[in-house]
Amino acid sequence: MVHEELFARLNEAGYKNWLKAGYCLLKVRDGLCGYADTEMLNFHRSVIRNNRNLQREQQCRSSCRPRGTQFQPACSICTEWQREILRHHTNPFGMINWGNCRPWLWPTEPWEVAKAFMPRGLADKNKAEQCDAAALLNLLNFCDHFSFINQSLVIEVIRCRNHLMHSCEMLVSDQWMSHFQKSLQQLLLQLRHVPEVVAAGQQIEEMLSVDLSVHVPGVEHVDGPQMDGAELDGVEIESISHWETELLKESLKDLLYTDELDGRLIPADLKKVQSLHRFLRSHKDLEEQFRTELQSVQVLEEELQSSINMEQ
Repeated sequence: MVHEELFARLNEAGYKNWLKAGYCLLKVRDGLCGYADTEMLNFHRSVIRNNRNLQREQQCRSSCRPRGTQFQPACSICTEWQREILRHHTNPFGMINWGNCRPWLWPTEPWEVAKAFMPRGLADKNKAEQCDAAALLNLLNFCDHFSFINQSLVIEVIRCRNHLMHSCEMLVSDQWMSHFQKSLQQLLLQLRHVPEVVAAGQQIEEMLSVDLSVHVPGVEHVDGPQMDGAELDGVEIESISHWETELLKESLKDLLYTDELDGRLIPADLKKVQSLHRFLRSHKDLEEQFRTELQSVQVLEEELQSSINMEQ
């Protein structure tokens, strides 16, 4: 059975909580996408309207290109846009991922401006729906266009999200889930004027109340792993498998980043990468599904170990 190992993983309460919390973040992303696109369009127009230098509709003619957190514009138009981004950034003296952006598009593409307020690794993302919850939550936190939102609530959900994605064993407790649910409820309440956010909130509440007990439609009770096509308390197993894949990919992406100069993978936290590596290897279905990623991680670990041995 294709999903036999997934059913086994769902017997672990902590992992089931991890998946449900991850699903909630996927719904947060879905709820925020349209809102973020609309608001960044409004923000972009506002910046231009209030800056005479930007009203001239000039374009970058110097091929200004940032690298990581470093950006020294070579033209006046990119310099002006950088100044505006810093003026509206809630932490302008902190680390800003200029490498996310294509500055020559700042005059015409609101989302290129939005990415200056987000975590690294978003250079190829052209709209909100391509981003994860972390990116959109950081936008709410670091762009003062959203200052009407209680920022402590945004920060707490970001903190919960980071704990979830960096959990070495992919396990979270019932107590943690209770706190996470409360944090989400408080944040989403701030955006109750957005229909998509309200709908996402309803889906989140439904998921958090789901038992995910295993059963096959038409059969009252069946012990042990179930056939493919089974539902877990009304949730199709294919859907659970899909969001498990999305979450594990996000965890890998979060713990690894690519050096912009030579394209090498670099671990943000090697021990956590190794833990995730072991977890994927310990489940045959996940090992097969993430074969390419696991090969890259193994090469990285061997390179780092070799480097350590040479230094000793």
